[in-house]
Amino acid sequence: MKNHSQKIKDFLMITLGTVIIAAAVYFFMIPSHVSVGSISGLAIILTNFIPLPISAITMGMNVFLLILGFLTIGKEFGVKTVYTSILLPTTLAILEKVFPNNVSIMGDPFLDMICYIFIVSVGLAILFNRNASSGGLDIVAKILNKYMRMELGKAMSLSGMIVALSSALVYDKKIVVLSLLGTYLNGIVVDQFIFGFNIKKRVCIISEKEDEIREFIVSELHSGATVYEVMGAYNMEPRKEVITIVDKNEYLKLITFIEKTDSNAFVTIYDVNKIIYQPKNLR
Repeated sequence: MKNHSQKIKDFLMITLGTVIIAAAVYFFMIPSHVSVGSISGLAIILTNFIPLPISAITMGMNVFLLILGFLTIGKEFGVKTVYTSILLPTTLAILEKVFPNNVSIMGDPFLDMICYIFIVSVGLAILFNRNASSGGLDIVAKILNKYMRMELGKAMSLSGMIVALSSALVYDKKIVVLSLLGTYLNGIVVDQFIFGFNIKKRVCIISEKEDEIREFIVSELHSGATVYEVMGAYNMEPRKEVITIVDKNEYLKLITFIEKTDSNAFVTIYDVNKIIYQPKNLR
């Protein structure tokens, strides 16, 4: 039942992420002509040479890269990306019908680019955190992430630079510079959003109520903890330090409990972006 519920949640979140990306492309990228590195950006350029709508060009290029994703990344990623690759151009086609006379909302290419970057980064972060992508160059970024251990934002910037440079074939220097700048910034913002979704807290606690705090972490938060023997430099007395890694909700509960239990506790807190391995014997 839980597995079925998780699949439904994944489906809804992937749908939401894809719709957000389509809206960002249609309302901000297309009117500004700024080709921030993506398949949609390349499609915008190709419409100047190929007599097809953006949605059709996007679909064609996605099919090729989708096959590549299946072969190199895996079935789960491939299946989810099939869905987004169909939904994205379909949503664009719907937006083309509903808003046929689409013009720049901000009235300035630079402002359109900034709005596009922040909105599309939310959608991309949702997809990447669900082991999916919007297709296109996101697949290339995933391949670089998997085989070259590049952060997804940097991988997107690298693969998107070629598309951004291609805008020189159609648009003036200002648009080309904005496209390159937007591609670079997009990679940075995507990484920030991805890490923001996954960020956890490493909490280190030295307290006279060590047993109570450790019991709360294990029994109430159902989280793991590690206890170290430490010694203060001032009086050289041995103490115990409890270290745990918790998510945002658990962190708030833990800090509230510590403040109530021992207001004199010494607590240090660090951000944790990724956990590779959690040994069972440390739980």
